[in-house]
Amino acid sequence: MSLDELITPPDAQLASIKADGSRVRIFPSDVRGRFIRARRVVFGVLMLIYVLAPVIHLGKHAAVHLDVEHRAFYLLGNSFNAQDLWMLVLFAVSGVFSLLLITTWRGRVWCGWACPQTVFLEGLYRPIERLIDGPRERRLKAVGAKMTAGSVARRVAKHALYLLVSAGLSHVALALFLSREELWGMMLEGPAAHPTAFTWSVVVTGLAYFNFAWFREQFCVVLCPYGRLQSVMHDRDSIIIGYDARRGEPRGPLQKKATDAPRGDCVDCKRCVTACPTAIDIRHGLQMECLACAQCIDACDEVMDRIGKPKGLIRYASLAELDHQPRRVVRPRLVLYGVLTTAATIALVIGLWGRTPFEANLLRLPGLPYVLENGQVRNGFEVHLVNKSPSTADYEVSVHAPDGAQVELAQNHFQVESMHNQRIPLLVRLDRARFMPGLAVTVEVREVGGDRQLERSAKMLGPTAAQ
Repeated sequence: MSLDELITPPDAQLASIKADGSRVRIFPSDVRGRFIRARRVVFGVLMLIYVLAPVIHLGKHAAVHLDVEHRAFYLLGNSFNAQDLWMLVLFAVSGVFSLLLITTWRGRVWCGWACPQTVFLEGLYRPIERLIDGPRERRLKAVGAKMTAGSVARRVAKHALYLLVSAGLSHVALALFLSREELWGMMLEGPAAHPTAFTWSVVVTGLAYFNFAWFREQFCVVLCPYGRLQSVMHDRDSIIIGYDARRGEPRGPLQKKATDAPRGDCVDCKRCVTACPTAIDIRHGLQMECLACAQCIDACDEVMDRIGKPKGLIRYASLAELDHQPRRVVRPRLVLYGVLTTAATIALVIGLWGRTPFEANLLRLPGLPYVLENGQVRNGFEVHLVNKSPSTADYEVSVHAPDGAQVELAQNHFQVESMHNQRIPLLVRLDRARFMPGLAVTVEVREVGGDRQLERSAKMLGPTAAQ
């Protein structure tokens, strides 16, 4: 009997949405086990990273900071401007290929373990709900029950905490675009002094509250396109969370007599269903709503321990392994995604490695291309320099002009703040008799105290011999 014959879903209706489209509230039961303990550690670390990254400073700027006003982006002590947009493209391409690789290899491990939606919902908001409303059974009884003073107080306290946490996350989001000092100053000065920032804070707070307090798993099931792409990225050898139907079927209550008809290890307790944050029945096979959170694994292992059966009835495995067939580790799709990920990552690393902390260009001044005066050809240029480093830097400029040329440089030593630019006028005069087409002016820009030097050249323009 094939695996498809053993697993026959009764219908295709979403567990969290009724046939008429109305919402079904989900209250996952508490579980204990190795995976939930590991996830709590991962959630704690990731929440610290997500929350502290815009606040903790590395040098003069936050670890992650997008300065929209000055068109600058700071990441882990490095600074980038609009000229580095191509690196953002490489980073996005590398990220997409990495996600394809991880999904093909380990399924939706991102969704269940690292996605901010899961991290904050399961690591922050759900514990608040359990702390105030109690276990799943008490929460189910409260649905539709008559309101009492105690239930009203609990609901008010719960949603007050939701709003407080949402406001905190909103300010963390604002810290991505404002410096720590700017944000703190705005908070002290009040909403009236900064209406735009306050409006954004209220909007983001409302969105976070709506999402984590009410919308919850519907974001993953209805809005996020990643789940719908599983069928494109998964194959029979991808590691997923699955139910071993050959071992578990036919399911039924625990046998009490030796004369009872033989049954599988599944006792049909539905603990895997009640523990699931999207309320799916993993025994029906791989489903779009599965987040690979492993709560069903811990719930099932707990039951198996209780009845004296081996763990792993529900486990991380490939479809091939669940069908008791060998799993291919190396396969064309995985190799292709691996090659693409490696190529994009190498290109990004090379770009970062060869990136200079400043940009310099030799530009021609607007207006006439050249001027004839007192028997000389005059060309006007400007040295345009952009400091892309995260701190203020000093620079020196030297000019190499054709023999006999007179050079006027406004200044050859100057200081430029981080993510700012400087324009220095440069005039070059050459006797008309010495001028010939193809003569070039070269400037060398060097960072004082650094080992980087840039050379930029431009050709002189002037009259032809006939003129």
